[in-house]
Amino acid sequence: MPASSPIPVPALSIWALPGIPEVTTGDDLVALIADAAGPALADGDILVVTSKIVSKAEGRFVVADDREDAITAETVRLVAARTGPSGHTTRIVQNRLGIVSAGAGVDASNTPDGTILLLPVDPDASARAIAAGLRARLGVEVGVIVSDTLGRAWRDGQTDHAIGAGGVRVFEDLRGTTDAEGRPLTVTLPCVADELAAATDLVKGKAARLPVAVVRGRADLVGPLDLPGARSIVRALETDMFRQGADEAYADGFAAGAASRAV
Repeated sequence: MPASSPIPVPALSIWALPGIPEVTTGDDLVALIADAAGPALADGDILVVTSKIVSKAEGRFVVADDREDAITAETVRLVAARTGPSGHTTRIVQNRLGIVSAGAGVDASNTPDGTILLLPVDPDASARAIAAGLRARLGVEVGVIVSDTLGRAWRDGQTDHAIGAGGVRVFEDLRGTTDAEGRPLTVTLPCVADELAAATDLVKGKAARLPVAVVRGRADLVGPLDLPGARSIVRALETDMFRQGADEAYADGFAAGAASRAV
């Protein structure tokens, strides 16, 4: 009996692009990334770009001596707040992009004294512009993800997440397919954009000055520039089962109950 054909094993290659200089307001990110990549990019590659250099190129600096004031300005909804033994209050908020995180994405690291860096105004538009520019300049069909570091509910530590996407499918919809045992999958919807963003942070690092990484091996996720962006990842408020912190929800419920008894 002839030997059966081996099953192809999926493989990913991930590497950071060296040679990208310190980015300042007005810099052409397409040119900087293209120069750093040289001829190395191929059809189906996905570039993950740290949001900080996008914000810097777009001039998203604000003059602020107090990061807390900048967080307040970027907040549209307070989810939870806790004051620690040191007296510092950590706020989990929803920012203008709909993202729920600590600090509204406001960044005070590696910025000029007296300034604060905000997230891009529209990370999806920024990702699409970079993807379109690289496709035109290099002649390869690539996708772009703009990433930022966020915490996760119920878990310590942080990972990178996709906050912008251009020419990349942010979800891999497995609903309606079957698992290895033939059982139907009804709710399986991996957020592959977040998975890729987190994976590339392993080679970019936080202090290595390597703000862009390339993923090769998931060309199936690269497509038209008008694919839904990372904004589609944000859960709608009406389906958010945890839209308040536990203490805040308890306090509101207690107040509502006390008010009803007083009537």
